[in-house]
Amino acid sequence: MSDDARVRLDPLRTELGQIDREILELVARRQAVAQKIGQVKREIGMPTRDFRQEKDVVERARAAAVEHGLPGSLGEELILALIRGSLTVQEKDTISAAQGGDGRRALVIGGCGLMGRWFVRYLAAQGFTVEIADPSEDAPAGVAHHHDWQTLTLDHELVVIATPMPATGQILEAMAAKPPTGIVFDVGSLKSPLRRGLAALRDAGAKVTSVHPMFGPDTELLSGRHVIFVDVGVPAATAAARALFEPTMATLVEMDLESHDRVIAYVLGLSHALNIAFFTALAESGEAAPRLALLSSTTFDAQLGVAAKVARENPDLYFEIQTLNDYGTESLAALLYAVERLRSVVRANDLEGFRGLMTKGRSYLASRG
Repeated sequence: MSDDARVRLDPLRTELGQIDREILELVARRQAVAQKIGQVKREIGMPTRDFRQEKDVVERARAAAVEHGLPGSLGEELILALIRGSLTVQEKDTISAAQGGDGRRALVIGGCGLMGRWFVRYLAAQGFTVEIADPSEDAPAGVAHHHDWQTLTLDHELVVIATPMPATGQILEAMAAKPPTGIVFDVGSLKSPLRRGLAALRDAGAKVTSVHPMFGPDTELLSGRHVIFVDVGVPAATAAARALFEPTMATLVEMDLESHDRVIAYVLGLSHALNIAFFTALAESGEAAPRLALLSSTTFDAQLGVAAKVARENPDLYFEIQTLNDYGTESLAALLYAVERLRSVVRANDLEGFRGLMTKGRSYLASRG
């Protein structure tokens, strides 16, 4: 860069940096006000999220953006990011204020894992005194760490099992020999592999239930997320587990075990398989990624973004989701059949058949609302 260009650009960049700082100062002020709003909502018994108010705020932001010569979509994107930040603050404060733990003891088996750590943070925020049992040495700071849950008396008010599914099944069955006195639940993505262990623990008199948080360990805001509760014959345990999430904005759903795994075969199994097939086809196509990036389209970019997230996930967990579900082959067979139908329609140059596939898909997706 020439000296003349630097002389002209540097002051402008400095000014831009100052504007950015001012924007962030305003964001901090907005967060502080949002925190006060959340406190008032709790005091008067209002829910944290008000979708009608959010709609008004977004519409105002779009109008203000246009008024200043900016695209309305930019105003909407900015304000939605700010709303998410405000809701995260309000939700955390609500969870903390609820103090559902109230000093009670909770044990997270597998507490060194990613999802285990999430539960350690979440339960601590609710006022539980949290301990973990995990053979790993990489334990969260400031948490009592036991290497083997079987050395403990298990007199905690809550026991959360956040381990890989094969280990979870073994732990549930082993616990049945001497059941914990408090509420026990697993957080597995599938329930059919745990059927025997859950039944054994229930039959031993334990207050056991099963939970499936439909989000990853990096999730902060639970609004728009789902938590599934699978009752295994101890309704009081399910109600207690559900109460842990009632201070949040998550959608709480109750299902039986068989229905859960049938649905998960499509919600997780099919979506994972589709993306694995997509990036496998790309990787084996012989086309270099940079070349495809130069010629990408809106649809390709959107699909690539989802596939890239799937590719970064834990392959062992994703393998378990594909192989351990009693109903998993249904969704894979449906995917195989759908691809073969598409291939047949294209090879036959069947325009009406192709239109039929598109129309049927459009109608199905529209029915989801």
